[in-house]
Amino acid sequence: MFAHLGLPTSRGARASLCRRRLQACRYQTLFMLTVILGATWIVPRCGPAAAAAQTSRRPNIVLVMADDQGWGQTGYYNHPVLKTPNLDAMAANGLRFDRFYAGGPVCSPTRASVLTGRTHDRTGVYSHGYALRDQERTVAQALRKAGYATGHFGKWHLNGLRGPGVPILETDTHHPGAFGFDTWLSVTNFFDRNPILSRGGDFEEFMGDSSEIIVAEALKFIRKVSRHETPFFTVIWYGSPHGPWMASDDDKAALAQLNERSQNHYGELVAMDRSIGTLRAGLRDCGVADETLVWYCSDNGGLPGFTPGTVGNLRGFKGSVYEGGLRVPGIIEWPAGIPQPRVTSFPAGVVDIFPTLAEIVGLPAESMLSPQDGRSLTELFDNDLKRREKPLCFRFHKSLAMVDNNYKVVLHAKGKTTTLEVFDLDEDPGESHNLAAAQSELAARLQKTLMDWNTSVDQSDAGKDYPEGSVNPNQPERRMWRTVKAYGRYFPECMRRP
Repeated sequence: MFAHLGLPTSRGARASLCRRRLQACRYQTLFMLTVILGATWIVPRCGPAAAAAQTSRRPNIVLVMADDQGWGQTGYYNHPVLKTPNLDAMAANGLRFDRFYAGGPVCSPTRASVLTGRTHDRTGVYSHGYALRDQERTVAQALRKAGYATGHFGKWHLNGLRGPGVPILETDTHHPGAFGFDTWLSVTNFFDRNPILSRGGDFEEFMGDSSEIIVAEALKFIRKVSRHETPFFTVIWYGSPHGPWMASDDDKAALAQLNERSQNHYGELVAMDRSIGTLRAGLRDCGVADETLVWYCSDNGGLPGFTPGTVGNLRGFKGSVYEGGLRVPGIIEWPAGIPQPRVTSFPAGVVDIFPTLAEIVGLPAESMLSPQDGRSLTELFDNDLKRREKPLCFRFHKSLAMVDNNYKVVLHAKGKTTTLEVFDLDEDPGESHNLAAAQSELAARLQKTLMDWNTSVDQSDAGKDYPEGSVNPNQPERRMWRTVKAYGRYFPECMRRP
């Protein structure tokens, strides 16, 4: 019965879910959950217990994402140069994922997966710079409908525009507001020091580090809505440590032994980590830190060409479906919901964000389009799960990959030739020993599962998931922003910027 409802099947897991919803949900949601679970207790309609339930709030939610930070670029993984005291503190106070995966190996695809819970090719975002289809259903839309104040700050890159980031036009049909964000201060793509940002279509100039700027602006939004006791959903998408790599002298001071390019790259991460500290302190100052879920990750794997390296001992970099291109830092900090800090090696990814938040908040099933590629991770808040029943699958250009617990299968198509690789990530995290020939039955089983999923993605890509049964033909084309006539008058000034 419980599996049919999409709820935890063990008694302990059901009990822990009830406790979290008691902390996070309003009384009406809790009462419905009690009935659904068939629990033996009922919250009384009067008295102290009912009063506490009626005044309890759903958690605030902050999604934070770096741009091009590799899996190995954190202090808690003992990076030889980079210190990240604020990320380390966040990890030590919450749930740290040692196997957390982006939605794809480049930026726009992962952003589409965060918002929809679906692999990016289902949504029309095949690579960087493609527009998210307006027929998709996003977590921002669902939370806004549930009464959350919604805000987006920083990089967007889901409106079909390529090239260095520029402020988003008010007339853009695919700006953040079109996908559920009431407030937005955003740019089309990557951005760096002294940026020009678009506040709902109005261009504004800022001075300083881009990470610190968008965190400061996000905190203004959080303070404003918190005064009205409105739950908030805040998305902070950094432009760091993506190029052009422009760190301040202070942030490079401890990196003098590196070459200039690496100094600037790692210096941006120093500033970004400091902004994480500012965010956490700001939530405490607002009095909402305990009841705020902060979820941190990166949009894809690390970059090649830097010393020290960016991906630890993993294979591949950004753009690759090997672990170095897909595995990223992942942390959830939520003191009220995850009171005991933990580290997990359970494979999880950004496709799990929407299903997890939907279960915590109690969103209706129709908030999400089907099929979903993720699953709720709420059971992990109290228990370390041993096996993931739904594999994590990836599709990028002519490559496919699937993570099925300790096994990973990779398929590369080149002309009429397809290469098959199978790795045991527990024994071989660097993906150096192909098991496909030695374990042919295992390889065949994994390949079939992956190809069945791939067929499902083809159906989604053709629009079969939408009520219309087809893709809206008016989606924006993927193009360079400088080809958009409305940007013409800004072109000379933009070209003088980093």
